[in-house]
Formats: sequence, C-alpha cells, structure tokens
Amino acid sequence: MPKRTDLHRILLLGSGPIVIGQGAEFDYSGTQAVKALKEEGYAVVLVNSNPATIMTDPELADRTYVEPVTPEWVRRVIERERPDALLPTMGGQTALNVAMALARDGTLEQFGVELIGANARAIQMAEDRAEFAAAMQRIGLAIPVGRTVRSTPDALQAMAEVGYPAVIRPSFTLGGTGGGVAFNRAEPEGGAERALASKATGFPIARIGTKLAVGYTLDELPNDITKTTPASFEPVLDYVVVKVPRFAFEKFPTADFRLTTQMKSVGEAMAIGRTFKEAFQKGLRALETGRPGWVVGATLVDDRLSGDSVDDLRVALHTPTPERIFQIKRALAAGLAVDAVAEATGIDPWFLYQLEELIAAEHRFAGLGTVDAAELRRMKRMGFSDHQLAGLRDVPEAEVRALRWRLGVHPAYKTVDTCAGEFPSSTPYLYSSYDDENESEPCGEQGIVILGSGPNRIGQGVEFDYACVHGALAFRELGYKTIMINSNPETVSTDFDISDKLYFEPLTLEDVLEIVRWERPTGVVVQLGGQTPLRLTKPLEAEGVPILGTSPDAIDIAEDRERFEGLVRRLGVTQPANGTARSVDEAVKVAERIGYPVLIRPSYVLGGRAMEIVYDQGSLRDFFERAARVAPEHPVLIDRFLEDAFEGDVDAIADGRRCVVGGVMQHIENAGVHSGDSACVLPPYLIGDRQVEEMRRHTMAFAEALGVVGLLNVQYAILGGVVYVLEVNPRASRTVPFVSKATGVPLAKLAAAVMVGRTLDELGLPDELPVPGVAVKEAVFPFTKLPGVDTLLGPEMRSTGEVMGFADSFGMAFAKAQIAADGELPLSGTICVTVNDSDKPTVAPIVRRFHEMGFRIVATEGTAKYLRARGVPAERVLKVHEGRPNAIDLIVSGDVQLLINTPLGKFTQADDSAIRRTALVHRVPYTTTMSAASAACDAIIALRSRAGSVRSLQEWHERTTVENRPPGAAKEAVRA
Repeated sequence: MPKRTDLHRILLLGSGPIVIGQGAEFDYSGTQAVKALKEEGYAVVLVNSNPATIMTDPELADRTYVEPVTPEWVRRVIERERPDALLPTMGGQTALNVAMALARDGTLEQFGVELIGANARAIQMAEDRAEFAAAMQRIGLAIPVGRTVRSTPDALQAMAEVGYPAVIRPSFTLGGTGGGVAFNRAEPEGGAERALASKATGFPIARIGTKLAVGYTLDELPNDITKTTPASFEPVLDYVVVKVPRFAFEKFPTADFRLTTQMKSVGEAMAIGRTFKEAFQKGLRALETGRPGWVVGATLVDDRLSGDSVDDLRVALHTPTPERIFQIKRALAAGLAVDAVAEATGIDPWFLYQLEELIAAEHRFAGLGTVDAAELRRMKRMGFSDHQLAGLRDVPEAEVRALRWRLGVHPAYKTVDTCAGEFPSSTPYLYSSYDDENESEPCGEQGIVILGSGPNRIGQGVEFDYACVHGALAFRELGYKTIMINSNPETVSTDFDISDKLYFEPLTLEDVLEIVRWERPTGVVVQLGGQTPLRLTKPLEAEGVPILGTSPDAIDIAEDRERFEGLVRRLGVTQPANGTARSVDEAVKVAERIGYPVLIRPSYVLGGRAMEIVYDQGSLRDFFERAARVAPEHPVLIDRFLEDAFEGDVDAIADGRRCVVGGVMQHIENAGVHSGDSACVLPPYLIGDRQVEEMRRHTMAFAEALGVVGLLNVQYAILGGVVYVLEVNPRASRTVPFVSKATGVPLAKLAAAVMVGRTLDELGLPDELPVPGVAVKEAVFPFTKLPGVDTLLGPEMRSTGEVMGFADSFGMAFAKAQIAADGELPLSGTICVTVNDSDKPTVAPIVRRFHEMGFRIVATEGTAKYLRARGVPAERVLKVHEGRPNAIDLIVSGDVQLLINTPLGKFTQADDSAIRRTALVHRVPYTTTMSAASAACDAIIALRSRAGSVRSLQEWHERTTVENRPPGAAKEAVRA
C-alpha cells in the first residue's frame, strides 16, 4: 500500500549517550530513519541528548532537540511541536521505554500522537518476558523453560522447576543489563545487530524499516544497493562476514572479565572475506589491539593465563574471556584435540577444525625453502597479514611486502551487492580478497581517501566517526570522489550513501597501502579519525603517500615530546616542568628533578591509555614497566602534576595562514581527571577573561608555527592565574561535535574544505564564533555493567559516551546534562558528605548552600566536625569500618539522595570505594570532586527555581548574530 498521507510531522527518539549495550549502531539507525522520512516529505522532529552523533546535526532533521531522552523532557517537546506520530524503534531500549511511559501516562493520547513502527501492545509483548513467552507458545514455537518472578523467594521457587544453571535477566533492558547466569542457590539473590546485518548484507534495514512504518510494503520499495531489485528480495551472500567485539578491560583491571549474558564489549570490528579463515583473521587485526591476526600474546599474561601446560589450558578454556580465542590457539598448538577444545568451550567443532588448519598452514609456510607467488597467495587467501608472514619467516614485514609486490601478489576488491553477484551493484561497497577478478574502478586524482577511526573504544569513539562523515560529505560537495576506509559496522561512516566508495577493511599499513596503490588518489586524510590514522601518518609518508592537510612533520612535532618541548620554548609558552625517559632509572632522575607528584604517560596514545599520577619513587618504578609496554618505540613522558588546577580545551581551525578559535571550554572537574571524562562548559564560567584570551593567543601561535591546515585542539591548565600548555593535537578532537552543535558552525566540514585549498576567508568564517547560550558536555560511564570497579575518576579515560545540556544559564545546562546522563538530581532530602582534609575548606560553602535550600546534611566524623565548627549543621554518620548503621546502610535504605565523596587516602580507600559503589548500584547521584559538587548545587537551584524549557538547535542557532555574516554563510561557502 502507498505511504500514509494522514501523517505530516513525525517525532523520532534517539538512544541518548553511547553506553555498553546501546552504542553507535543506533546513531546509524536513527540517521537512516531521518533521511528516509524526509525523502517521503515528512517533517521530522528529533530528540536525542548525544552531541557526538550525526543524527543530532541540525542539517539532518527539521527540528533537532538536544535534550534528555526522558518522559518528562520528551513530553515538553511533544507539547511544543505537536507531532502526528512517534517512531520509537530506532533509538534502542531508551526510546522504547520512553515511548511506553508516554503511552501509559496518557501523554500520547492527550496530544493525539500515534505510535508507528511498533504500537504499545507490540512493544509490551516483545519486552515483557512473560507476555513474550505466551505469544511464542501461541504460534507454536518452543522456548526455554522459564518463569517471571518479582522477588527472591519467587526466584528460588522457580529454580526448582527451571533447574541450574539458569539465565536471570530483567525485562525492558538492553545489552543484558542486570542479567547473569546462576549456577547455585545463592546467585539469584545477587539494536546492535540491525547495524551489523545492514553492513554485512548491504540491506539497509533501518531505512527500509522506517518506510514500512509509514505505510509501504516491502515489494513497493527498491533495494538501494542494486537499484533494480525490490526490498522483498532476500539478501544472498557470496562471502563470509565475521564480527569481533572489542573490550576495554585494560581500563578496568578490577572488573570481572568473564563473559556472560550481560554485555561488556565497548565496540566491534567487522571483516569480510571469501572464506571464514580470511574474514576471521582480518577481523582480529581490525580490532587494533596490537595483534596482526590470530597471534598469541607475547606473554602468558597477555592471553590471561598463568601457565601453558595442557592441563592449565584445558581449565582456562572453560571460562569465556576476551582472550579465549588465543588460548584456543595455544591449546591446539600444544596438542589438545579438537573434541577436547569443543567440550571445554562449547564452540562448534567446524570452527575449531578451521582454526587447526590455520596452524597447519603456519607450520608449512615457516618450513618452506623459498616462497613463491603461489605460496604467498595461498596464505593471503587464509587472511594472513604481511606482519604474520614476516614473523613466521623471521624477517622484517617490509621484506615480505616487497617480495609480494615484486611477485605481483595483490588483493582484488569485490563488491557487496546483496544478491551474490546476480545483479550489478550501483553502490561501490567493497572488501578485499586474493581473487583474480577486481570489481573496483580506481578513482584516480579525483579521489580522496579518508581513514576512519576503526572499532569504537574508550578514548576513540563515535565523535571521530562524526568528523569522518563530515569530511566525506564536504569533499563530495567540492567535487571530489570520497573513498572511506573503515572496519566499524556500527557507524554512519560505513553507511552505503556517505562516500562514493567504501572499503570495509582493517586500518593497518598493509591494508591502506593496497587500497592507495589501487585507487591512486590525490591524497589521504589522517586527521579526522583519531589516533588510529595518526599512527599511520609517518609510515604512509615514507611509502610516498600524499597526506592532505597538516604535514606529517607538524603532527610528529606535536606528538614527539622532545620536539614539542623545543617548539614551546621557542614560542615562549609556559609548560609544566617535564622530561622524557626510556628506562626506569631515567624516569626516577626526571621525577626527582621536577618534583612529585608527577603525571606519567606513554607518547602516541589516546584516551589516557596507561596514564597515571604517581606520588613517590616506589609507585613510579612499579608503573613505568606497565606504561612503557603501551608504545615501546616511544619514550615515556613525565610531567609535574599541577594539583588543584583548572583545565581548559580549545578547538580551532586553520588554513595555514589564518586560525579561528571554534570554542574555549572549561573542564568542570579539576586537573587529574582525563579531559574525556570531565564535564566541560562552553563558554567558560570560572576562567578569567585574561586567561581565556591568553589561551586563544597561544592556540593561534601553535597553529601558525605548525602550519596547521585543518583542525587543532590544545589543552591547557590554569593554576594561580598562570596558563600552562599541556598538549597540542593537530587533528580532530572528541569535542569537535560538541562545539559544532553549540556554535552552529560545522568545524569538521570546514576543515575538509581547507585541506583541499579553500581559505577561511573564502569560507566566510569570522574571528569569533559566539555561543547563543550555555552548553555543558557530560561524560557517561560503564560502571553499572562492570561490577567491582571503583567509580573514582583519574587521568586514564573510562567514559563510553557523552551528553549535552543547552540552556540560558549554567545551572540549567548542567542540570539537563546530568539528567540526560541518567543522573537525576534531588530537589530535597539528605546529602551525605565525606571528603579529605584538603577539600574541607572548599566543601564548607557548597554544603552551606545545600543546607540553606533545606537539605539535611549527614557527614563522617572529621567532615561533620569541620562543618559544624563553621556553622553548618551536620549529623555524624559512621564510616563502614566504624560499625552500623553506617553510610552504606543509609544509602541502601534510601535515606541519602546525593553523595559528595572525595578519596580519603590509602587507609580508608576500601570504605570510599564501597560507598561510591553502593551509591551507583542504588542509583544515588554522587560527585567525587568539589567543582562537580558546586556545579550540582547550581543545577539544583536552577531546577527548584523554574521549569526547564526546550528549544531546538535550529532555534538556538537563529539567535546567534555575527557581524557582517548572514546565518549559515560558512556552511554555504563549502558548497560554493
């Protein structure tokens, strides 16, 4: 049937921040949905709190509300926009839960809003375990024996019928949240696939699903890949797809690393090959964990093993972990039979026989007298990388590549067409295989290659994919052919309609060089995809590959601490005392020279990987070995740690001659918390005008000295009125989407234009980019999915996503950000305070403000005594080790509505951690820094004094007036 004409305005709910279990795949789904609805002529209203996504670009939907995705705030949007329908199926569990809440409380009926895609009855039936089971039984489908329970006694009674082991999981959750496997009586007490399937088959499920929601049937819709077959044509594959999850346990060493029914991965890579072996090995190297394929770790610890005897391996294989696939290789190589491995792991023997054949192939290749083209091709068809082959022959990787190229052994590129080659594909969506026939036509000098950011991970997430998408769209608008290389199936950059050509390939030197050799592009863009492309810059340049934008040498100056030191001195910019070390003894000497505490970190890392603050020589010696392993070819960086400093971030764009500052942000948490984990505000609310101007001036000086062409991010610390530079990054930063949404200026898109020769003057970019209100970015963490992890923040990044609050005042913007991050703030009740001695002078005036608002204050002995001595009434509560009832008891019983806690030192570390963990489990908001506590106070005052209002990004940006510049001039200049 044709599309519905009784609908005109459709509300689409996004999924909010990226979290474990609800990731970037919903940005992909939502973006496709918006495009599909607009194609059909509908006005689209979008609500999503995530600024890092393409979905919340103001150019996509007609009205874009970056507001909390909660029933209360979505109701305000409905009241304002009066949509005809609500599409809840593209925003993950968040959107479904909010839609159901609005249906139950009468909001949808009151405003005449129809649920499309799935009505309330269908959602209830699919999400409620009991109703789902009944529905399946009605249509004759068998389901596992199970029961729905509402209490521990009910659960124990159900176990008598169900039996152990049993899967326990709550209704209306995604990613297995709160779920697990119970093996005994004590334990009961205690959309992602849509994106993968679309990328794996080429069938755009979200796009088609959206059009079905507005009335179409499958046979009425064309397949956008072939343009000749209908959407009712079932995809047929002539290739194999392997998806490999990426974990982040290195960021959470105390977390339970066992894999269960509760999702713990933070991202994924996808690989395509003609055989399972080929796709499997490509998938492992696409993870970017330092393994070039199916290769065991350098040490037993790398594979989470304590021994490598057959018995040790057999025992280890019974526990699912991220490293089990490598344990399997050790086990097979040690002689453990396939049947024994299958019994220990539960993995189908077919896969294990495939893996056994890979081991046999390795032995054969390693023992060859000479290697010819046929042997190389044979190994490459099984997915072996040049790095692996070099290791098997004990020669440098470059030697293997030179031999392979000399013998003419190169990959061919095959098309993903949804129909196994039966119909031609109109969309160049490609993967490599060592076949004879090549289905890719080179773009030549019209082509520009963009290196994507690979699998999402902590430190390199969807915000870098955002920059890659903007680059791709800008180059197309400027008349170039955009060639995207990426391995992430969750993201918008790997959608079929973003680039002229998409290569679904690992981001390694070997894979990128082969594509560049075939395509012969005018250049390669490395500054949009985060650290992954940056690491390839020097090797690509050494191979003669032209790099667009900022020069590789300038990138190296910024990344190489010794060269950077020289630049900072030459420009006369203040920097914390620092040094570099390539050995433990060197590190000790540097630390003694500059004084403790010191911040120690490897060079060329992102997300604060292996970064730590150390206070004495013993801690330094202990940490140095761990830090040095992250990037052994680069020295370890040691900086004097500036305690109690404010930090600031500056994003800028330059064309080689002129630099424009996009935004100056202030971190809300003090120095010592990674910039990606700290809340930040634009414009700054506590940094003085003189310091802001100094940061702007330094940023422009760095841009000029480095010859930056494209994006630039500079991080500063301010202590005692002095501005210190911490680091300079001549690339896209994770705050670029946030700044772009706040100012209405698409920085990444403009950066692409300057990379191919446009000037900022030609683009009409003014010297100042005003913000029409106050924007706050808040980080979101995976602590609820990782039991046993302390929630205290530090220099190593641990957040998985972010949200944005936009309002006329700082207090309301911060409040919106907290609500969007699932941190509802209390308007009354009890606040529990326990802080260290150095924070007591700061906490007193903050707690006094809470007391004056009517909050009851309880505090541990030292804090309570300090507060009472300064006229702030505070009741004493016991610490955990002091007896009962203590702070934890108050939290568990619901008598605490907000926790303010800063670490009290080694002796009470266990107490602090347990208190914070209890607050997390019982959904009590907490802060671990004084600046965040003060901001929370401002937010509560704002929420108590007035009702929050909603406003679309388009309306915010209309308020921005720039002298001599009509609205949207910079955006239009890119297209001109």
